Order: sequence, then C-alpha cells, then structure tokens
Amino acid sequence: MSEQGSTTLARPIEAEEIRARRERLLAHPDAAGVDVMVWWANHRVMYLSGFAFVPTERPIGLAIAAGGETVLFVPRLELEHAETYAHVDRVVAYPEYPGRRHPMELLADELRALGLRARLGGDGEGYPKVMGYRGPKLTDLTGATFAPLDDALETMMQVKSPAEVALVRESARWAGLAHRYLQDLTRVGRSETEVEDEAASRANQKLLAAYGGAYRPMSWGRSGPHAGYRGQIGAHGALPHSLTTNAVFQAGDTLVTGASCPMFGYWSELERTMVLGEPSDEQRRWFAHMLALQDLAIDACRPGRTCASVDEAVQAYVDAHGLRDAWRHHVGHDIGLRYHEGPFLDVGDDTVMQPGMLFTVEPGLYVPGLGGFRHSDTILVTDGEPEFLTDYPRDLERLTLPVG
Repeated sequence: MSEQGSTTLARPIEAEEIRARRERLLAHPDAAGVDVMVWWANHRVMYLSGFAFVPTERPIGLAIAAGGETVLFVPRLELEHAETYAHVDRVVAYPEYPGRRHPMELLADELRALGLRARLGGDGEGYPKVMGYRGPKLTDLTGATFAPLDDALETMMQVKSPAEVALVRESARWAGLAHRYLQDLTRVGRSETEVEDEAASRANQKLLAAYGGAYRPMSWGRSGPHAGYRGQIGAHGALPHSLTTNAVFQAGDTLVTGASCPMFGYWSELERTMVLGEPSDEQRRWFAHMLALQDLAIDACRPGRTCASVDEAVQAYVDAHGLRDAWRHHVGHDIGLRYHEGPFLDVGDDTVMQPGMLFTVEPGLYVPGLGGFRHSDTILVTDGEPEFLTDYPRDLERLTLPVG
C-alpha cells in the first residue's frame, strides 16, 4: 500500500446516477400500480437521494411518486442538512416528534398531494420502531394497500455501478494504509487499543493531507481509515465476532485484523491473519489451510455461478481435510453502502453472480487455545478473472511480525 495520495480524488455519487436509480426502480414490474413509494431505511434513502443521516426516533422518509416527483420528509432539525445534500425535488419538514400532530399524519397529507389513492409501496407501512418511536401506519391513515418493494430495491443494489466500484476501491486503498500502520506498530508489550488509535491517527493524517476538506465519510459510524483487532488476539481470536479486550500483545500470538474506510458512504473490507514471532508448526498448518480456502473461494467468484457454489467448494475442502470442528461461518457477503449486504456466499443463497457484484471473501478456521485464521479481501466479479480491490500481502512470511 503506497502512502502517496491519489492522483484523482474520489467523489460522491452524482445526482444524475441517483435519478437514474429512481427511474429504474419506478420501472420495476413490482412497482406497477403503485401510486407513491415511501422509503425509510437510512441506507435505502441514501441510495435513492444521496442524503446520509443518523436514524433516530424522529421519522425520516423518502417519498417517490409514480410520475417521478420526490419529497424528503424530515424533522425540522434536519431541514437545512437535507436541503444541502439531498438530490430531491422538495424537502418537507415537520415540527418535532411526537408533536401536537403526529408526523405520520402530516406525511399522509403529503402523500395524498403526491397522488396516493389506492396503492402505497416501499419498505414499510410506517416508520420502524427506532429508539422508542411509536406511531400509526400510513395504510391505516390513508386507506391504501401496501406493496413491499424492498426485495426489488435490494436486487438493484447488488450490482454496483462503475462509480460505486471506484468508491469501494478507494476505501480499500486507505484501509490498506491503516493496516500497514497497524502491522508496523504491533509489538510485544503494547496494547491493542493504543496500537489501533495510533494506526488510525496516522492514516487519517495522510487522508486529510490528500483530500483536505473534500473528504466526507457519509457514514453513521466511523470516519476515516481505521484498522484493528476487535479482541481477536491469541486464543481469543478463536471467537470470530469478538469484542475488544485491550489485550497486551505477547510473543506467539495469532492475530486477526480488520480494516476499512468509509468513502462517501461506501465500505470495503480487509482482514489478515498475522503471527507475532516465529510461527509454530500448528500456526503454519492452519494458516496454509486458511489461505487455500480463500484461494479456492476467490477463484469461484465468477459470473454465471451461484453464490452457494462458492460456499459448497469451501465446505468440500473443509470436509476433505477434516477441518469441520474449526469451521464457523459462510464464506462472505456483498458490501457497499452497508458493511454487510446481500447476496451471501452461503450454501443457502442461489443468487447467480454477475459482473459488478462486490464480495468480501473470508472463509475462516478457528482453533480453541490457538486462535483464528481468516483473511478477508474485497473482490469484484468481472467478465473474466475475479479482481482484488484490496491490495495487501497474503503470505505468512510478510505477515510474521518481529518480537524485538
């Protein structure tokens, strides 16, 4: 991973692409007969409007009329925020939640004005129960029937545009830099928290030097490049979704990492297995199996094949080599505006892979008393060979850390 800034800085998704997404959605067969759509989930609102926000008990919804008119419905405190960033025709603000008149009642009036008569579509009949929210359903207030369209939109979101791929690629570039700092700073006697904080700080300084004020994470989570261990240190690494324990690094530790960087709302995933000091024979054996599994899975990510076939190939290797006791989870997942998206590289997912799909490929093996063994790379399905968007060493030699 080079520490040099990009020659071309990434930019957020343009308004033209966002409008094209809405047009494709309106033309979807499942949307036939729908007068107005309303979208609630923050990542879906962002996908269809460009507006990134933190969901609270105050409802925020994107209404799209059959004729294409768009209204973003927000609380008063979000009005200027939405007007600055949302690519919509109008922003309508209500005073507050719950208010003297409930926001859903006010939204029902707006939907009628947009042409709602009989059929409402979207991803819910009312705002979800976020942070204690309560309220009536729009179908009860308007008498309209409801057509769920979330599956149609999710299918659209599975295949990324060139602009989306470029943002994930740039995310991966900065994730690699944060990981390089993490690897270089990890030493016996240091704690995971101090190493993670220093790695993130150094990587963020580089990013801000390259982007200045042009960088926006557009994320309701972390900001900037970061890398860490999430407690997956030594024997604790056998817990694949562990939490930080602020462990102190010791010679012989097996280490499992994770790195990413929100880039105008889009994410990548980079994970590596490292060893602190000369690897033992057992560590070498499990590392070799893990790397063989990932090689096998990446090679299987090709158009026309099913997501299930990737996991089936991995599990066949697991069984052939007697590794079943160390297996815990499927191979990976799509990634984009959310860190986890569908489809999934799982024996139960028969989605056919297409060029433009992005997957984390991360088969893992977990050995009690020894630790976890998992690499994750973000892979683009192309017309030919799978393409790595993450770029970081994968061999044990370059992932062995000195103890001095």
